[in-house]
Amino acid sequence: MFQLDPRLQADTITLGDFPLCRLLLMNDLTYPWFVLVPRRVAATEIYQLEELNQQQLWQESAIVARWMATTFEFDKLNIGALGNVVSQLHLHHVGRRIDDPTWPGPVWGQHPPQPYGIVAIEKIKQQVRADLAAYLGEKQ
Repeated sequence: MFQLDPRLQADTITLGDFPLCRLLLMNDLTYPWFVLVPRRVAATEIYQLEELNQQQLWQESAIVARWMATTFEFDKLNIGALGNVVSQLHLHHVGRRIDDPTWPGPVWGQHPPQPYGIVAIEKIKQQVRADLAAYLGEKQ
């Protein structure tokens, strides 16, 4: 049975489930930062997914990327599956601005996260429900 890695659970807010992936919001308002986690047990690398699941992951990633591009302002969208700290397969989508506090360096470990407030979280959840409802299941 799929279980979200405890570190991802602690650092994110669940927004819903695509057919393959759980959509998470990284709890750091410094960047528009979303994470897709394929709900597949023991997957640590994209190549370990069955071919149809690999294709589904890229489709869901493209949906998130397009949505982010129309919802948030940023200069560059970084998408990556690193897994050096959390081995569970997950794909980061981070909107970067040339004036963000860590540009052009990496976002990881550079400063303490700035958590979202309850109102801001609810606003993002409402945006997700409004804009991505056609792609997400009922668990929002």
